[in-house]
Amino acid sequence: MEFSPWVLFTDIGLICLLLIVGTIIRAKVGFVQRLFLPASIIAGILGLAFGPNGFGILPFSSQIATYPAILIAVIFGTLPLVSPRVDWNAIKTRVGSMWSYSQLAMLLLWGGGLFFALLFINPFWKDLNSGFGLILAAGFVGGHGTAAAIGSTFAQSGWEDATSLAMTSATIGIISAITIGILFIKRGSAKGQTSFLASFDDLPNELRTGLIPLESRKKSITDTVSPMSIDPYAFHLAIVMIIAMGGYSLSKLGVLLLPSVAIPAFSLAFLVGLVVKKIMNATNSEKYVSVDVITRISGSATDILVAFGIASISLSVVMDYIFPLALLFAFGLVYAYVFFAILSIRFFSEYWFEKGIFTWGWTTGTVAMGMALLRIVDPDAKSKTLDDYGLAYIPIAPVEIMLITFAPLLVINSQSWVFVGITFVFAIVIYLMAIKYKWLNRTSVK
Repeated sequence: MEFSPWVLFTDIGLICLLLIVGTIIRAKVGFVQRLFLPASIIAGILGLAFGPNGFGILPFSSQIATYPAILIAVIFGTLPLVSPRVDWNAIKTRVGSMWSYSQLAMLLLWGGGLFFALLFINPFWKDLNSGFGLILAAGFVGGHGTAAAIGSTFAQSGWEDATSLAMTSATIGIISAITIGILFIKRGSAKGQTSFLASFDDLPNELRTGLIPLESRKKSITDTVSPMSIDPYAFHLAIVMIIAMGGYSLSKLGVLLLPSVAIPAFSLAFLVGLVVKKIMNATNSEKYVSVDVITRISGSATDILVAFGIASISLSVVMDYIFPLALLFAFGLVYAYVFFAILSIRFFSEYWFEKGIFTWGWTTGTVAMGMALLRIVDPDAKSKTLDDYGLAYIPIAPVEIMLITFAPLLVINSQSWVFVGITFVFAIVIYLMAIKYKWLNRTSVK
């Protein structure tokens, strides 16, 4: 079937239908509620089952695997518009433990996953791409957005299977985050390790069903411009799309100037976003940009990306890699468990379980999964875990973007061990900083 605007329209319509079906399933089916699976995950699984990679009932086009690469440029382009200023003093004094702990978790999963694969997987499966180990971090700590980014970068260099593998990694990661995380919570509460335990029965109904009642809804600032001139959502969407298009245009220009170096569109979209933010600050026009609306646009793009990403997974490709994938995922789960059960005790003198279970959620799934687990053990946010992580993530964000951008580029250019070495060296430096500034906890914890 020849691709056309109507084919695109049909693809979007079908994925929107699945998102609504996923929302209804989350609201009505009990076991799905207990798993805290987002509607986008449910929609993606339905798309995979009934789309061209499954029973072939839903007439998706062959382009559904391309959409995530476009959407990730949209998502990365919004980041500079919603990021606050860095308060280095607060990071050093208040949340040093959270920053060093989280940064180590991220760095070592990227470097460690590649290191593990290079030593214990690639030598036994000779046809594996040298970047196979990056699939772990791309899906686990990155989620479907990062999986789309890494997959598209490797696809440009000829490894077409990377996208399906990365999307599989992200999907397995999210399911593991919740299902295994809940088991940890049950065991931790039985051992008295939780500080504020709430059972599923005590959680607000909207957290289980995903439907927010009228009295619990929050108001958002949307009308920064008059609808008589331009609709506020159209105004904000235009800004975001200009940034994403700028990133793509620069990427195409880069290919012409440097054919041997393919810089991903999402990374350049982030740089364009920084420039746009700078221009807004200089012209005093940033006050007309609503962080709430930009966040909603980014969130919507993420949901659609996740649904398309899972629906586009090639099951035949996954089966071809099933054994090395199983080994890689097993390593990732053990790795995340070590950070949760052992290192969280070392880094946090109080509320180690709450901060550890949150980190388990985002190192295997996404920050949203970490938040879901945290709400179970800390429903009133007394541990201040999210506050600390939000502040600590400000300097982590650029490191994450550099990892996503340069990790596959180094691997493609036969510098896999260089990347592993860089991540390990920086991890050692961060650990030594944690010792120097007493971010490590050396007292006994219950």
